[in-house]
Amino acid sequence: MTEAGFGRRGALAAHCRKMAHNNAWANWRLLTACAQLSDADFKAQRTSFFPSLHETLNHNLMVDLYYIDALERGGLGRLVFERFRPFDMAQLLPAQAAADRRLIAFCDGLSDDMLATTVTTDRGEHGQVEERVDDLLAHLFQHQIHHRGQAHAMLAGTAVAPPQLDEYFLRHDSQQTRVELRRLDLAPPEELL
Repeated sequence: MTEAGFGRRGALAAHCRKMAHNNAWANWRLLTACAQLSDADFKAQRTSFFPSLHETLNHNLMVDLYYIDALERGGLGRLVFERFRPFDMAQLLPAQAAADRRLIAFCDGLSDDMLATTVTTDRGEHGQVEERVDDLLAHLFQHQIHHRGQAHAMLAGTAVAPPQLDEYFLRHDSQQTRVELRRLDLAPPEELL
């Protein structure tokens, strides 16, 4: 290991790896809670940017697929948006989990040097835009957190209690989530250096 204890991965790449695992866990917790809703409650109009849990969570998945494709250099670009069809709740959880696994696999292969490389994003009428991998990942994680927060607030207006989503990073907090992390085959953050 290097002096910082991060091996060849580097501190920033290790952080991205932790964020990808946290992202998968938080999505699983939120979607598992939403799965307790009736279809009518899942699709009911609520107050938020996207006016239902159904629309908000499908938007999150669609944008994940767009950025993951760019990170993987898959070449689909805006075709991701054209091909996307919203999922009902029963299909959304496995679809989001599959996207989360792709993001984890990408982040597991990162080094700090790779984070400074660029990938091409298809911005439609704005053309092809080169984005740094670290910036794109930061945006993707922020986008997820932003819309999960909106979904969390909407869920609070139902009979289903919204789950705790911020107990991943600290060792003290991870004790409460260790069983769930193992069940999902996700490592706690201290194992992701």
